Order: sequence, then C-alpha cells, then structure tokens
Amino acid sequence: MGSYETLPGSYDALTRDVDYPRWADYLQWHFSWLPRPVESVLDLACGTGSLTLELCRRGYALTGVDLSPDMLTVAEEKCREAGFPVPFFCQDMSALRLPHRVDACVCCLDSVNYVLSPKKLQKAFRRVWDVLEPGGLFLFDADTPEKLRCMDGQVFLDETEEVFCVWRGEYSERRRLCSFWMDLFQQNGANWTRSGELHQEYAYTMAELAQYLTDAGFASVRQYGELRRRAPRAGEQRVFFAAVKGE
Repeated sequence: MGSYETLPGSYDALTRDVDYPRWADYLQWHFSWLPRPVESVLDLACGTGSLTLELCRRGYALTGVDLSPDMLTVAEEKCREAGFPVPFFCQDMSALRLPHRVDACVCCLDSVNYVLSPKKLQKAFRRVWDVLEPGGLFLFDADTPEKLRCMDGQVFLDETEEVFCVWRGEYSERRRLCSFWMDLFQQNGANWTRSGELHQEYAYTMAELAQYLTDAGFASVRQYGELRRRAPRAGEQRVFFAAVKGE
C-alpha cells in the first residue's frame, strides 16, 4: 500500500511531538528579512494542515496543496472549524498550478524527499517559481543523505491509546532510497485492525537541491541548519533552503 492511504486519521496523534509553533516562528523569521511584506503563503505538501492553521492564526492568507485527498479532508475540516476557510488543492507538486500568485511558499517536514524522481522535483521547483510573486520566497527543508543512511536497520515505535505504529527503515545506496515499512494497529471498539504503508524518501545532496533551485530561476539560494539562523554544519540531519525569486 502506498504512502498516506491509511495514515491520515492517525497522523496528528502520531506526530504530536512536532512543535508547529516553533516551526512557524522560524518561517516568520525568514519572512521578516524579505524586502517585500509576506501576506499570502502557499503551504506545499500541507498534510493535515497543522502548520497551515498555525500560520492562519498569525494573520497570513494561506493556500494548501497536497497529493493525498484524505490528508486534505482532515486539513480542510481543521481549518474550517477554527474559522479559516482555506482553499485546498489536491495536486502533485510537479504539476502545481494556482489561480493566483503568492508572496511565499513553504514546504516542510522533508516533503521534498518524498519526490522520488529528480526530474519531477526539478519540475516542481520551476512550478513554485511560477506561482511566486517577484521577490517571493521559497522555503523548504530536506533530510540529508547522512540522516537517511542512518535509518537503515532502525526500528521506531509510536503509540497512543488508540494507535500503535511500528516503523522499520531500510536504505539502498544504489537506489538512493530510504524505505520505511509501517505497520499500523488501530483500535476499533474492542478489536484492533492492522494496516500497512510504505514510505520512501530520496537522498538528495544539498548541492543537487541548490542547483535545482538555480536552474529553476531563483536568484538567491541560502542554506541553514535545522531550525537555525546559521549555515548547516557537518553531519547536519536536516537542512533548510531559502530561495528568492528575482524582481
């Protein structure tokens, strides 16, 4: 079974350790140094919309895009119940199209690694360039190859009172793919149901990602450590890219 086909209903419970306010603080810091004010933001690969909602609460006009219809259903309901009628679109990021341009695009939580084809990711970066206003910001993070290699042979457990999840990591150096085999046990009354998903991430080098951004037309490309205001250091597990579309 593919990614995010059975997980959406349990995703928020299993990712409750993600500090979305901290992530939003970090995004806002990047917004603050842009010459143009940021008012409209695209949350690309928005998932269940937790970060979307956090940015809405801070006064930004959000648009959400994700490949999973089920994740988008959760995101739309979450934002609507909070009083934010966010427009959501079910799209592959390599085929991204919006009815309007935005001041900034964010793509968080290693979503770019889920694009397993370098050609498709290059196309996605060009699509992002197209939907940004001149001077707009594209901000995303990526898991480093060092991190994905370390996942090989690892087993991870996540659980709540209603959900038990087991992840097993396997890395292929030849294919540059980290595969996460997930078994999900969900409580259904007095019984438990078992389902499975396969998640895969491609190990892009930071040099490759920087080149893709330059090739897409971005005039300024900077790299940062994980939720840091400094350049990445050796052995960094996650790197942020901030790329500005020229005026």
